[in-house]
Amino acid sequence: MANPVQPAGTLIRAARTGRGWSQTRLISELRRIAARRGQTLPTDTSVKRRIAIWENGHGTPDDFYGPLLCEALGLTSAELGLNQLSGHDSALLQTEYPASPDAAIGNVGQLWQADLNEYEPLLQSEPSEPAWHEASLRWLVAPDPAPPDRQAADGVRVGLADVDVIKSTSGMFAQLDDRFGGGHARHAVIHYLSREVVPLLNGRYKESVGQALFATVAEATLLAGWMSYDACHHGLAQRYFLHALRFAQDGKDRRLAGSILSAMSHQATFLGHYTPAATLARAARMGISGVATPTLMAQFHAMEARALARTGDRRACEQALAEATKALESRNSGDEPEWITYFDEAELAAEAAHCFRDVNSARQAVAYAENAMSGSHVRSDFFATMVLADAHLRAGEPEEACRVALEALDLGEQLKSGRCISYLAEFRRHLKRYGDTAPVRELHEQAAEHRLWMATAPTAST
Repeated sequence: MANPVQPAGTLIRAARTGRGWSQTRLISELRRIAARRGQTLPTDTSVKRRIAIWENGHGTPDDFYGPLLCEALGLTSAELGLNQLSGHDSALLQTEYPASPDAAIGNVGQLWQADLNEYEPLLQSEPSEPAWHEASLRWLVAPDPAPPDRQAADGVRVGLADVDVIKSTSGMFAQLDDRFGGGHARHAVIHYLSREVVPLLNGRYKESVGQALFATVAEATLLAGWMSYDACHHGLAQRYFLHALRFAQDGKDRRLAGSILSAMSHQATFLGHYTPAATLARAARMGISGVATPTLMAQFHAMEARALARTGDRRACEQALAEATKALESRNSGDEPEWITYFDEAELAAEAAHCFRDVNSARQAVAYAENAMSGSHVRSDFFATMVLADAHLRAGEPEEACRVALEALDLGEQLKSGRCISYLAEFRRHLKRYGDTAPVRELHEQAAEHRLWMATAPTAST
C-alpha cells in the first residue's frame, strides 16, 4: 500500500521546469540571491554540475545551497524534499491549535505534503506539552463554529457523495492499521489525504456539505494521527490530532472532538506526561457532557485511569475504572457512533490490566489481561498479551511470562508498530532481573527469528 517518495532531485527539476526555467536561469537566480546575502558562488560550470547531480539523484543540496534553492524556487525545504530548516518551514514545526477553518485547511495540507516528502525535522519532532493544555482549553471555551460555507470558492464542486468516499476509504485504512499496525499503510493514508482530500477541502460546497466534510476529514486526520503515533512520530502525530480537533469543531461533531482529546491523552500517557494526560481525559468528558454516550464516557474514564495509575494514585485510578465499568454497563449500541463501537468489555479489561500493572498489583493485572483478548483486533490483543506477560513477571512467574511473551510474538509477527516494539522492549528490560535462567534462555532461543524480537535486540535501533 505504500507510495514511493519522490526524490528531492525529481522535485527540484519539477519546480524548475514548472517555472519554465533552464538550469542557466536557475543559476542566475541562485547567484542573485547569494549576492544579496553577501555570499559567493563558484563558477557557472561548477554550479551547473551541482544542479545536474541533484536533479539526477546523485546527491542533495547541502546547508549552503538548500536555502538558496528554496528562495529561488519559492518553495519550502519540505516541499523540495530537503531537510534544511528554512524560515518558510517554521510554520510546519509550530504546534498549536489552528485559529480558523482556513488556517486548518492550509496548515494540514502543508503537513501532509511535508510528511510525504519525509521531511526529517517534522518526522523527528517532539510533542509540545503546552499544546495539549491550549487545545483542550480552546476547544472547551470555543464559540459556536462558523458554518463551513464555500459556495463562492474556486475549485471542484463537492457533494455528500464525495464525503461518503472519504469515509469509506478511511474505514479501509483503519482496518489495515488495526491488523498490521500504523507503520504499514501510514504513507498511503497521507498520500490519499494530500492528493484526494485537499482539493475537496479547497473546493466549493454549501454549509450542510461543508459540515459533513469537516467532520469526516476530522475522523480521517485522527486516523493519520493514530498511525503516526503508532509509528512513534510523536510530534507529527500531535499536530494531526490538533488539526483533527479543529475540523471536528467546525464540523460540529463534539463527540468526535472528545474522542480526539482522548487520543491525545493516550499519547501523553505513553510519553510520560501523566498530569496533562489526565487533564485531557477530563476535558473530553466535560466537553461532551450534553451529547455523551455511555461508551464514550467509559473510554474517557479509562484514559483518566491509565494516567492516574502512572502517577501512582491507586485510589483515584480505581475510582475512574469503576466509573468506566458503570458507564459501559449502561450502553446502548444503537446510540453509539460507529467509530467507538470497538470499545467493549475486552477493551476495558485491557485498560484495567494496564492500570493494575502500573500500580504494581500483578495478580489483578493478570486477571484482567486474561479477559482482554478481542480475537479480532490484532494490535490490541498484542498489547494485552504483553501486559499479561509483564504482569506474570511482576508476580514472580518468569516461566509463564516467557510462554505468554512468545504467544505475543507469534500474534504480532505481521505488525509494523513502534509502540509494539516499545512494549516488548519494556518487557525485555524487566526480564533481565531473572538473569540466565532456563525460561529466559528458552525464550531467547525460540524468539530469535521473530521480527519484533530482533527489533528490540541491544544492537538494534528502535
